[in-house]
Amino acid sequence: MSVVTKSGKEYVCLMEVHCDFQEERLRAIAKEFVGTIYQKPPVRSSVKRRVRKRKIYSLEVLEMEGRRVLMKISSEPGTYMRKICHDMGILLGCGAHMRELRRTRSGIFTEDTVVTLQQVSEALYLYRNCGEEDELRRILIPMEMAFCGIPKIIVDDETVNSLAYGSPLMAPGIVAFQGFKKGDTVALITWKGEGIALGKALVDSVSMGKRGEVVKPERVLMDKDVYPKAWKK
Repeated sequence: MSVVTKSGKEYVCLMEVHCDFQEERLRAIAKEFVGTIYQKPPVRSSVKRRVRKRKIYSLEVLEMEGRRVLMKISSEPGTYMRKICHDMGILLGCGAHMRELRRTRSGIFTEDTVVTLQQVSEALYLYRNCGEEDELRRILIPMEMAFCGIPKIIVDDETVNSLAYGSPLMAPGIVAFQGFKKGDTVALITWKGEGIALGKALVDSVSMGKRGEVVKPERVLMDKDVYPKAWKK
């Protein structure tokens, strides 16, 4: 789901510097990378190699041992950690490279909230072959959890099915909402908190009128006809 892949990330990164260095100098350089940086993707990357801006929310030096430096980095998606290591090495005057990388957070999901594919496989085996569903229930989470961090709009029951068919959300169908701006990705949910669709806001919430289109669905999540039709043939 794009709301997860496009959300903020956190990594633990092990960098190896190609020469001896002073700890104070490295920590000073690390501080320079916090904020907006310009970054060109490495040669081996899945995107076009052009300079682009990325935000580094935090860069903390955790440990140092010899020429190896352990860092925790929080950034917006699309930031290359190995390029940060490379650029820090340039500023140190001798080069550096990334030895190991571990993603510890993606959006609201952390290492404590995710499971391995092996755990999923074992849970499915127990359910299909033994009729035991406790393990499967333990590891499954509602898809609505991915909506945390983005604006949500509650719609009335009579509007749900039209959205499931891909119709835009009209102002009269809105029951409640969190503030949003034009162009924002918003989640459309029912009174019960069920996910209906993800869409793009066509107006700002502060200037929204009582009529007209408010959100254009971009990805419908709910099956058609789960809620009764409210329109006439």
